[in-house]
Amino acid sequence: MSTLSHLDAEGAAHMVNVGDKKSTLRTATASGRITMSADALTAIQNGDAPKGDVLGTARIAAIMAAKKTSDLIPLCHPLGLDAVDVSFGYEDNAISVTATASLTAKTGVEMEAMAAVSIGILTIYDMGKALDKGMVIGSIRLIAKTGGKSGDWHAPE
Repeated sequence: MSTLSHLDAEGAAHMVNVGDKKSTLRTATASGRITMSADALTAIQNGDAPKGDVLGTARIAAIMAAKKTSDLIPLCHPLGLDAVDVSFGYEDNAISVTATASLTAKTGVEMEAMAAVSIGILTIYDMGKALDKGMVIGSIRLIAKTGGKSGDWHAPE
């Protein structure tokens, strides 16, 4: 029977000791989307949102979130990220957000990539809520990870 890595013998939550793990190059990519009205999407695409550059602000927020993940998720290790890349895609009445985090370390960066996507999307909502309060956030998930003891993983198509 496997044990839960974040619980000690008494069932109390604790941070996993990664001291004996080997440092390897690790990456993680996550994505999500926010749906909105056609008018809101057009305003964001054209740079006409009342609060200014929505996607530029969302990119900075996403990078900041990745860097601060251990402050947001209680048992995450603080990590010195090598890079965080954030991109946006326009879809029918939606914007997709994709973030990739990378580093060489003893633990993975999946949570950093997902935190980046989550906060990036929340920033799009905040910057665009004057245009459409009914925007819907969803589909936040891990797309792929590389490195570490468990090796590479890719989400099923």
